[in-house]
Amino acid sequence: MVDYHLKMAHLYGNLLNTYGDNGNILMLGYIAKQMGVTLETEIVSLHEPFDPKRYDLVFFGGGQDFEQYIVSKDIQAKKESLIEYIENDGVMLAICGGYQLLGHYYTGAHGEKIQGISALDHYTLSQDNNRFIGDIKIYNEEFDETYVGFENHNGRTILGKDEKPLGKIIEGYGNNGEDQTEGASYHNVFCSYFHGPILARNENLAKRLINTALVNKYGKKADLLVSQ
Repeated sequence: MVDYHLKMAHLYGNLLNTYGDNGNILMLGYIAKQMGVTLETEIVSLHEPFDPKRYDLVFFGGGQDFEQYIVSKDIQAKKESLIEYIENDGVMLAICGGYQLLGHYYTGAHGEKIQGISALDHYTLSQDNNRFIGDIKIYNEEFDETYVGFENHNGRTILGKDEKPLGKIIEGYGNNGEDQTEGASYHNVFCSYFHGPILARNENLAKRLINTALVNKYGKKADLLVSQ
């Protein structure tokens, strides 16, 4: 039996950890264990380099305005290495603030434009006195899968070139409340506004992340898969 081992980077895990999204880390660890895979996680935070060849998975969560602003400054030093990781089909899950920071920019609480790293071709505007809050359900045509969760965000994200939505809206608001899209996918990067966390209620997506990372590293799926 092959001894499968994956290494995951938790970007700014000591700063961006609101809305229970660290549960995505726990869920990935649980799924990996069920598949006979050892998943090792380490935080990559302020003033620490990101080595694109070191990691098989990346999780990038969201946080409060102050912490996200600090991260927006620091992540510019990691921009080239993160883009290299993404363009080489590295697997990443980005939620809320992490999703926004992968794009060109997002509008802050006071109307200021906060730069992302332009790894993905989207941007995020803010809303006046409004948030998108509530249960949400989307359908991903590529994988023929339905995802359910809870959204709570002020941002209105507009997808750009070469980006596909994570899914089309069945119920809820999604990226911007207008174009019936939610989240984004690009290469092996999956972005969403789902909290709760997303993987706890969508095991199929967690399996997909682990399996894709295994294919990248070993050229095939693990021998011990979670039963469908």
